[in-house]
Amino acid sequence: MTRLPIISIVDDDAAVRSALDALVRSLGYEARAFESAEAFLNGDGADATDCVILDVQMPGMSGPQLQARLIEDGRPIPIVFITAFPHDDLRRAVLALGAIALLGKPWEGQALVDALEAALSTRH
Repeated sequence: MTRLPIISIVDDDAAVRSALDALVRSLGYEARAFESAEAFLNGDGADATDCVILDVQMPGMSGPQLQARLIEDGRPIPIVFITAFPHDDLRRAVLALGAIALLGKPWEGQALVDALEAALSTRH
């Protein structure tokens, strides 16, 4: 039996985590939600995920800081960033470091689905 892809959701907003959890599960993936980058790192998130949906701005470690930490640790996990404040400099920076996409909140459902499929295709 093959394991379902695991999508980790890292966002400090409980409503966003809940909505993304429901969406990810409706797509047939396993979802794991974390309220912060630190919780993701301190749990088994980094070791047991196929893709991260990651908020840019959070208290403590930001999304881009988590991305840099994962790269530094040799964990090239595909990342789909989400943010309420998308701008071109941020988009260029996170994509240059290997992110799959940066989506503005509110995002289009299909854009997120497409980004997840692209992220998971890099893991096989």
